[in-house]
Amino acid sequence: MKTQKMKSPSQKIDQLISELDDWRRDTFAELRKVIREADPDVIEEWKWMGTPVWYHDGIIACANAHKGKVKLTFNQGASLPDPKSLFNAGLEGNQRRAIDFCENDKIKKGALKALVLAAISYNRAVSKNSKSKSKTGPAKSSKK
Repeated sequence: MKTQKMKSPSQKIDQLISELDDWRRDTFAELRKVIREADPDVIEEWKWMGTPVWYHDGIIACANAHKGKVKLTFNQGASLPDPKSLFNAGLEGNQRRAIDFCENDKIKKGALKALVLAAISYNRAVSKNSKSKSKTGPAKSSKK
C-alpha cells in the first residue's frame, strides 16, 4: 500500500495558484510575492479548508480567489494605518479589513509591503503585551 506524501502549506498554495486559469493567477502570485518580499521570515499556512494564511507573531493576512476578484484580508486591519487607502472591503468591521483586487487593478507594492510590516508590528506589540501580563500572574480577586 502506497502512502501519499502530505503537501506542505506552501506546496498547496503553489497548487492553488497554478489551478487558477485567468488573471487571478498572476494577481494571487504577485500578492504572495509582495508579502514574502516584505517579510522573508513569513510563515505560510493552509487553513479553513483551503485558505492561504501568512503568519508572523500572529496572523498577518489570508487570501482567497473569488469569482471576479482576489481578496486579501488583514486579520487586524482595523488597527493598522492605511495612508494609501488600500483597504476597500470590510470597512465596517471592528477587526478585519480587506483589499479586493479586480481584473486590471494595479498592486501598489510599496503600500502593500508597508501594510504587511504594520501587521507584523501590531502582532509583536500584542504578543509582547500578552507575555508581560502573563508574567505578573492572574489578577487577585477582591472578593472575600
